[in-house]
Amino acid sequence: MRKGLAGLLIFISVFMLAGQPLSAARTREDIARDRDRAKQEQQNTQKQYDEAQGKLGDLEAEQEALQEEIEALDASLVEVIASVSLQEDLIAQTREAIQEAQEEYDEAKEREEAQYASMKKRIRYLYEKGESNYVEFLTKSTSWSEMINQAGYVEKLHEYDAKMLLRYIALKEEVALKKEQLEEQESELDAQLFELEEEKAAMEEMMAEKKDLSADYDNQIARVRQEAAVYKAQIKQQNAALAALQEEENAIIRAEEERRKAEEAARKAAENQSSENKTATSSGGGLKTVPPATGSTGADIAKYACQFVGNPYVAGGTSLTAGADCSGFVMAVYKQYGYSLPRSSTAQRSAGREVSYDQAQPGDIICYSGHVAIYLGGGRIVHASTAKTGIKYGYANYRPILTIRRIVG
Repeated sequence: MRKGLAGLLIFISVFMLAGQPLSAARTREDIARDRDRAKQEQQNTQKQYDEAQGKLGDLEAEQEALQEEIEALDASLVEVIASVSLQEDLIAQTREAIQEAQEEYDEAKEREEAQYASMKKRIRYLYEKGESNYVEFLTKSTSWSEMINQAGYVEKLHEYDAKMLLRYIALKEEVALKKEQLEEQESELDAQLFELEEEKAAMEEMMAEKKDLSADYDNQIARVRQEAAVYKAQIKQQNAALAALQEEENAIIRAEEERRKAEEAARKAAENQSSENKTATSSGGGLKTVPPATGSTGADIAKYACQFVGNPYVAGGTSLTAGADCSGFVMAVYKQYGYSLPRSSTAQRSAGREVSYDQAQPGDIICYSGHVAIYLGGGRIVHASTAKTGIKYGYANYRPILTIRRIVG
């Protein structure tokens, strides 16, 4: 009677524990609200990120177009600088030519004056000889050319002197004309150089403005890229938060399922305990009912093991009624069905064959470090726990599982 009451109390405590919410402050409705809010924030951030990416694309396209303008302007500026250099060379050459023409002019003028002085001597000589007409000619002629062209006097002059004088006069006039033309050319070249310098200055100013604008684009692009990186990091964090909310909800779902299974297992265990207690009472107590060894399943073995919940834990013991430790309890239960298992928990970790937790079935041996238990299904176990608690029900994952061994099947 005392054992049946203990089993009933265990069932009630398990049911009450399983019936409590996983977290009093968090429900699936709370998570759903948080997820909707997080999704809205993530969508807003995604929109900002997309806008930043679009702005970045526009800025890069504008900067690329500006760079093409800078390159074209730079090419034109190079041409203008080359033209300025050529123009300066032409002006230098023209000034040299003017200098040479000036020297030629001075030389021709000097020769003319020398020839003129020589002719004056010859005219004075004629005058001293009594040729007064020469004096009259000399005073009335407007130029040496006019004087020489007068047929009456040319024959009086030395033919060589006349030819030389005309030659020097013509050369002087020719050089003077050449110098005048060169000076006009120099003036035109100076004007062209001034215009080229103006064009160069305007281009350099325009180039500086465009480079400043390009630098501003660099700053804008860097700023937008930084904003996009921040949005991207926020999206990553928001996705992680959404995943965490989903995992939290999944954990609640799993906990609810485990609780349901635990409730079902506890209910069945209590029913079995009550049924076995009635059987023991009707038979006078003492020995438990032992199912047939042949054809028994792991579920039969698990069900049989539950009959001894409430019995004492005894270190080194192997009695299902008088007391057993964890490995002694497992060994004694399986012995009733004709299976011979090792005595220690360490040795039992090598018995049968290994299965994964998601494939565990009732009757499998759950092995921990220094402890073993019999699996009931639904995440529940029965085991000889401690001297204080005796043989009891528990949860399979209450400790780290080393291996799960299947003996039957």
